[in-house]
Amino acid sequence: MVLLAPSVSAMRALLGVCEKFAVSHGLLYNTEKSHFMVFKAGSKCPSVVQPIKLYNEPIERVYSFKYLGHIVTDSLKDDEDTERERRALTVRANMLVHRFGRCTDAVKITLLKTYCASFYSCSLWTNYTKKTYSALRTQYNKAFKALLRLPRYCSASAMFALAGADSVDAIIRKKTASLLNRVRGSGHSVLSEIANSGDCPLIKKMISRTMSCLIIKY
Repeated sequence: MVLLAPSVSAMRALLGVCEKFAVSHGLLYNTEKSHFMVFKAGSKCPSVVQPIKLYNEPIERVYSFKYLGHIVTDSLKDDEDTERERRALTVRANMLVHRFGRCTDAVKITLLKTYCASFYSCSLWTNYTKKTYSALRTQYNKAFKALLRLPRYCSASAMFALAGADSVDAIIRKKTASLLNRVRGSGHSVLSEIANSGDCPLIKKMISRTMSCLIIKY
């Protein structure tokens, strides 16, 4: 469960409601596994935060936390989550190379699309450095070449075109478009409000990512 509040007093009020609900329903929250995070407003963040307690026990403050497999940081940057996906990609790619190195190219490409092109929660990445993104893209290209036993310096664009597979840019663009379509078609009031908000930074980023430019040269 996640609670969002604009201030410490508001968070304490929400926790009070949770404590009453737990008592009335015979539940008990684990204070050791409960954490709180203070999100930065630009570059500003209070260095000292009043203690937040659950069952009169202080809750630990964290600066990054993995929630549903996605790493959330107090700076709202996605570099750590992108690095997490890059490491997971490396492990899966090495496993495919060692176990299925002698299969046909068609089988290898299918395995790559299934196990190495998932990029969990990549459609939510909006704030990351070019270095982090380039590292992920390079790792994916290396994995593709290693499994198909292609030369190290072969063209990545030609490689994906001949294999009928998507590059990292194309994968993330498609997943972002899919998420944007689901948010716009959702009947949930909060999601509908976000989708219809023209000044929402997340929606703006998703729309700009899904737009493609067609340049015709004569």
